[in-house]
Order: sequence, then structure tokens, then C-alpha cells
Amino acid sequence: MKSKGLTILPKLESILEEVGENIKIARLRRKLTAVQVSERAGITRTTLRSIEKGGSRVSMAGYIQVLFVLGLERDLLELAKNDELGRRLQDTKLIVKKRAPGKK
Repeated sequence: MKSKGLTILPKLESILEEVGENIKIARLRRKLTAVQVSERAGITRTTLRSIEKGGSRVSMAGYIQVLFVLGLERDLLELAKNDELGRRLQDTKLIVKKRAPGKK
């Protein structure tokens, strides 16, 4: 029985494609072959090809293994680090205590 695949919006597909392209460029800058990276990451060459194309069916573990091989795993720590919208939403719900009435 086939499992239902997750539907990815076109905007998100384009982001994944950009991530994949960045990973591929990083590999090429380091003059590493696809075989070297896939072996070091413990994934198949096909999975690496899918990652470099921004494949949405590859697990986050696959992506982070490749980033680790390239020395870029800490880049994931930058995700959602500067959450401006979240901070603004949080600030709007802050409780401001009312002051006691002044003395007469």
C-alpha cells in the first residue's frame, strides 16, 4: 500500500532547491566527489543527488549528515534564530500590570 506523500508548496520547493544547490556548491568548493561525500555521510549516491536537487523526500538526518561532512552542520543553528514575527506576537500578549490608584 502506498503511503500518502506530503504536499510541498511551490515556494517551499524552491527553497529546498536553493538549499540543495548551496550544498552542491559547498561540496564542489571543497573539491569532494559525490562518492566521497555520500560514503562519509553514510548515504547512497542517489540520496546525495536528491539532496543536491532539494528533494523533499529526504529526511533531515540525511541533510545534516551531508552538512556535517562539509563542516557546515552548525548552519542549522541559524534557523529561526532571528524570529522577528514571533517576538512581535509575543510582545503583543505581554501582561502589563495596572498601577494602584493614586492617593487622594
